[in-house]
Amino acid sequence: MDRYLTVAEVSAAARRLVSRYPGAGRLRRVGTSRAGRPLEMLSVGHGPAHVLVVARPHPDEPVGAVTALSLAERVARGDGRTPATDPARVTWDVVLCLDPDGAALSEGVEEATAGSAPALERYFRAAFRPVAAEQPEWAPIESSRLPESRALFDLIDDRRPVLQCSLHGIEAGGAFAQLTDDLPGFAEGFHTAAAGLSVPVQHGTFDALYWENPAPGVHVLPPPESTGRLAAGSEDIGRSTWCAPRRYGGVTAIVEVPMWASAWADDPSPRPDAVSALRGLSRRVRDGGEQVTAVLDKARGFLPPPEESAPRRVLEWMADGLYDLVAASWQPLARQAAAGGERLTTAQICALDVVARRQPLRAAGLLLLSASDDPAAPPLHDELHALFTAWCADFARESGLRWVPVRDQVDLQSRTVLAAAECALRSAR
Repeated sequence: MDRYLTVAEVSAAARRLVSRYPGAGRLRRVGTSRAGRPLEMLSVGHGPAHVLVVARPHPDEPVGAVTALSLAERVARGDGRTPATDPARVTWDVVLCLDPDGAALSEGVEEATAGSAPALERYFRAAFRPVAAEQPEWAPIESSRLPESRALFDLIDDRRPVLQCSLHGIEAGGAFAQLTDDLPGFAEGFHTAAAGLSVPVQHGTFDALYWENPAPGVHVLPPPESTGRLAAGSEDIGRSTWCAPRRYGGVTAIVEVPMWASAWADDPSPRPDAVSALRGLSRRVRDGGEQVTAVLDKARGFLPPPEESAPRRVLEWMADGLYDLVAASWQPLARQAAAGGERLTTAQICALDVVARRQPLRAAGLLLLSASDDPAAPPLHDELHALFTAWCADFARESGLRWVPVRDQVDLQSRTVLAAAECALRSAR
């Protein structure tokens, strides 16, 4: 498979799988989204140990749905059997899409990234990601319990998985994994898979900025008492769906694979100008945010109100301090580097550069999609489009980006999940 699939295509493929392997797979509805869309789960195998796979928790990250189908097919087919893929030992429970409402708003991503050399511009014009309080995995941190979150918590309580795998995809950079607890031996399998596909392992990442880092690209959640080392906005991460399997002795692995690989993602060389680089990245995310927000200020009069528009809610959320929050989260690193206590690498700066660029791009892409017949709309569109296209071109050039074929993204994510499952099963003995 060398293309992403829509939610409808994933559901249809799951039904075909159940038909092809009678008795091996079961498909059922496990919940309902806020807008009434079904949450479907494909279960393969009949073993007493459970591995829970969560696809498309972020709607702008479609790779996980294809990975989920690939894993289910592998278990149902029974080829290359290992302890983790032995249907007599393990049941794989696969949530096909955790956020179908968001996926409906991001459905253009599948076509935007079709072909052999997709462009950043097409992707960011199609991608949608909801505000944090409307993201099912993250909403409990915001004291919000969405029906999708409740359905996932219920599944965790019912299945008590030894491993939960949350399938994510980063726009650019390298592959990495975040673990809620250490999985001895996991790094070796993950690194072997990445090397075999020539996908860089991300050395350092914004997503786990202050997590423990026992191996390149592997980040382990610090103990609860180490809240000072958590990235901004994740102080209450223990309330998220990621940490729920802990109550049953289970581990969660958040598996990220890049759409575009960066030439600098795995460069371990020290960055000699780290302090000035961090200051420059803070300016970049703030300046980009200010430019998008300036256009938003002029467009508010003819945009649909936030209560009627999820994209408008995202734009207002980002304008209301998100850019500053991101930039401010890097200040401890800058202080440590200035004091000589932290030697930042080229790869670490690369990871933060991706975030500094993508935040304004996400907002600009959403605003460009907000069509209007108002006479003021065309000149604002032209103003924003000029910024947007220049940012995309600069991103691709300065980060040395190359497209990672979907089949390679899926293969890497699948092999990483299987490596995590083997380690989790050994630890659970």
